[in-house]
Amino acid sequence: MEKILAVQSLRVAPYEKAIDGFLTILNVHMERLIISELEGRDAVKTIYETRPDLILAIGMDALKIVKTIKNIPIIFIMAPNPHSAIAGKKNITGISMNIPQEKQLSAFLAVMPHMKTIGFLYDPVRTGHLARKAQLAAEKSGSNLIAKEVHNTKDVPPLIREMDNKIDVFWMFPDITVITPEIVNFLILFSLENNVPIVTFSEKYVELGALMSIGIDVVDIGRQAGEMAKKILS
Repeated sequence: MEKILAVQSLRVAPYEKAIDGFLTILNVHMERLIISELEGRDAVKTIYETRPDLILAIGMDALKIVKTIKNIPIIFIMAPNPHSAIAGKKNITGISMNIPQEKQLSAFLAVMPHMKTIGFLYDPVRTGHLARKAQLAAEKSGSNLIAKEVHNTKDVPPLIREMDNKIDVFWMFPDITVITPEIVNFLILFSLENNVPIVTFSEKYVELGALMSIGIDVVDIGRQAGEMAKKILS
């Protein structure tokens, strides 16, 4: 029986649910390697000692570690914006977490047809490709975008303040330069004080005060990875 090694950044519920989805497709022997629990051990060396037939990398930290491995097929899941990590890697494939910006914008407009001007912030290194897709989607829909580049998290609050009275809604991107717990708190306060709704990529931000989110089904992502692994192993 083939041996699959799940390398995950840490133990969190979404990752565990993705693994559950994966295992509904493939009845295989799976070993687990949790990066946060290695206690100083060399992760890559440990992976080679395990001698897996396939690696399932779960989370961006896991993908960054396994991308140096060349002779074992790797499938990544739950890794936001993995493009720079996998560029030129022929043995790595995976399931994107990104819902097309055109679909997101269409859903937002269905709920808020009056929404004409949308603001968002992005780090060009991390989410520049998403910003370009968002701009194309806005052009097709007839919406206006006020997009500002961010290179440092400390620049986010003043850039958001500059959007006051200029935007109908703020579009939150999955960009760790822009989105930190402190910035989220600032955004929610800005939203309430200026009557500017927030649309986002995760329901956890709706619980904090955003208007709506369009997210992913982590169990289904696991299933898709399972189907991909089945093809690779066969």
